[in-house]
Amino acid sequence: MAKTKVEAEPDQPDEQLDRAIEELRGVLREEERRPDASLQAGANSSIIMTIPVDVQIILGSTEMPVSELMALQKGSTVALNRRIGEPVDVVVNGRRIARGEITVLENDPSRFGIRLTEIIAAAKSA
Repeated sequence: MAKTKVEAEPDQPDEQLDRAIEELRGVLREEERRPDASLQAGANSSIIMTIPVDVQIILGSTEMPVSELMALQKGSTVALNRRIGEPVDVVVNGRRIARGEITVLENDPSRFGIRLTEIIAAAKSA
């Protein structure tokens, strides 16, 4: 198995994530080049593919004073910073990875989902 060295911790969480992703890609590339990689590739990728991630769809946000927050009750409406029809953000582990539009599911009209319209390119780490 490939060994990796630990580098100094970056200042920004995004930099940490970028470096971890690049390190993981490097390890996977090294594993694929090995002669016995075909036997282990399936096992390694299945381990990675089972790692849970936190996926959020951000419809919008707002700022309000604590007094307004405390006054909210059942039936209150909170205005967000986005309008109907504007794209929503797809966030994985706190990082925006895509944008999309809200859509009704064809097989279940009582539910909705997100149709991806743009994938945000990962920033290359130095």
